[in-house]
Amino acid sequence: MFAVIGLGNPGMQYETTRHNVGFEVIERLAFEHNINVNKKKHQALLGEGMIAGERVVLAKPQTYMNLSGQSVTEIMNWYKIDRNHIIIIYDDISLPIGQLRIRTQGSAGGHNGIKNIIAHLNSQEFLRVKVGVGEKPPGWDLADYVLSRFTKEEIEEMVKSIKLAADAVKTIIREGSTSAMNKFNQRIRE
Repeated sequence: MFAVIGLGNPGMQYETTRHNVGFEVIERLAFEHNINVNKKKHQALLGEGMIAGERVVLAKPQTYMNLSGQSVTEIMNWYKIDRNHIIIIYDDISLPIGQLRIRTQGSAGGHNGIKNIIAHLNSQEFLRVKVGVGEKPPGWDLADYVLSRFTKEEIEEMVKSIKLAADAVKTIIREGSTSAMNKFNQRIRE
């Protein structure tokens, strides 16, 4: 079984912000695989189903970004999911819009949600799908930038990125992380 967990913040005021890209990828996967992500459990909205022939739980933690590790560890423990079968999806300001990066381990890179997950798991070894949301413009506060919405020009690219991230998750589940990294890392779409 896999746990696919998209990071974001609960509440309408955070919908469609750069920081909620993880939630949007979960919604895309849920739509594609007819999984209802509406069960409130483990400090998250959850849905169970099948993707690429494997049982999955899709989750959107409702703890707010900086406390995501609480929900992730509850899900992992309840479903008895090995750390190698947890896939965390989140925004990355060091990647341009339209680019993904899949990693099997690494530091938080300044992302507070990932920092909290590392602290709760006591490990940096878990799968991540980073979705580029563009670099912070000079003079912007980081929190203001990640909580900002995409421009009209960026929205079209983000719709493609969200689909691409969902495809990357399916590839990880079906073929493994190495295959997914070879297909999706450093890939910049036209």
